[in-house]
Amino acid sequence: MNGQGIAVRWYVPAEIQVLRVWLPVAALINAFIVGAEVLRAREHGMLLSVAGLAALLLLRALLPDGRLPWKRTAALALAAAGVLAGLWSLFAIELSFFNFWSNTWLVFPAGIALYWLSVGPAASWASGASDSAAAESGLARNKQVLPRLESFGLHTLLLHAIAVVIVPVIWIIDISFSPGNVLGGAIGDAFTLEHYESMLGGSQFWLWTRNSVIVAIGTTIVGLLLAIPAGYAFSRYDFAGRKGSMFVFMLVQMFPGAIILVPYFMVMKTLGLLNTSIGLIIAYSVTALPLCVWMLKGFFDSVPRALEEAALLDGCTQVEVFYRIVLPLSLPAVAMTALFSFLAAWNEFVLALVFNTSNESYTLPVGLASLIPTVGQQWGDFAAASVVVSIPVVIMFIAFQRALIQGLSAGAVKG
Repeated sequence: MNGQGIAVRWYVPAEIQVLRVWLPVAALINAFIVGAEVLRAREHGMLLSVAGLAALLLLRALLPDGRLPWKRTAALALAAAGVLAGLWSLFAIELSFFNFWSNTWLVFPAGIALYWLSVGPAASWASGASDSAAAESGLARNKQVLPRLESFGLHTLLLHAIAVVIVPVIWIIDISFSPGNVLGGAIGDAFTLEHYESMLGGSQFWLWTRNSVIVAIGTTIVGLLLAIPAGYAFSRYDFAGRKGSMFVFMLVQMFPGAIILVPYFMVMKTLGLLNTSIGLIIAYSVTALPLCVWMLKGFFDSVPRALEEAALLDGCTQVEVFYRIVLPLSLPAVAMTALFSFLAAWNEFVLALVFNTSNESYTLPVGLASLIPTVGQQWGDFAAASVVVSIPVVIMFIAFQRALIQGLSAGAVKG
């Protein structure tokens, strides 16, 4: 086989490989942008987005293969059309963050394709000018260039994933510092502390906070007292009904929590536990118990039985083995379970709304929801209270992140 055949068969520039992957990704994102333009009822923006989407799809279909030079010409024309369409949309429509971001996903991929197909190794390969020497040097170059391009693309996706989480948080923080109760407006156009002063200076917020703290801590303690011995028993003992009980624990997680509202309400009413923290603690503990037991069982399974057998040979009782050997080794899983129980009780809304009918017994989720009635919504106060309520959760995640990571990975490998 001649040198030209070897080059065509084995060598594809790193730039072309990246374009083959990222042009469909850019097209998919532009498809979501078209849907957003439809929801915003912007006909002009929708037409430009559709044109850009079509240009990216055609560009991907006509990417050069190193054998047909006319594909390079067609791809250059489509890339140039995509760049022009994106720039026209950027300057013809009112400039905003969304418009800038959406057009970047058209201009940048098309512009990169235009540049790579115009100059450099990709342009030479696409025009059919590569030989065996160029293929050898190109393959060596791909080993250095391709990982860097892939890393750039991966970090781009991760930044977008982070933005999906960060942008709503920034929006809520901006509303909490903005005068009035308006949801729209430019970010950072005004500043006030009136919403924080209104929430922190009132007695209702602290009453709701006290109720939530009592319920969350109580749920965590009760949940651990029930889940730790249950998880250890399921892990170490083979008793009658063990497999059936484990199956039931998994089965109840498949049903939505709404189906238990009526039975729970009737039980709590009969026991006189409505509008009490004890009723919520019992309900939350029972609801979270199956998942907590399964998480702890998985970690207990990973603790070597040889450690317990050695302790038994040294004269320890089974209870001492558990508290002196197994439990200290299981602290990461216990911390993760405690965090899960605390957050489940701290953020739960439906049961707290059904069981509590008076303002004095509201927890924070129900209390915050009362700030958004049918008319006269207090969006600023709601945003300020939401920011304050989220601070303890953030602190807990930061403080327990090491134990959380260890607990999440626990039980993946036994022994």
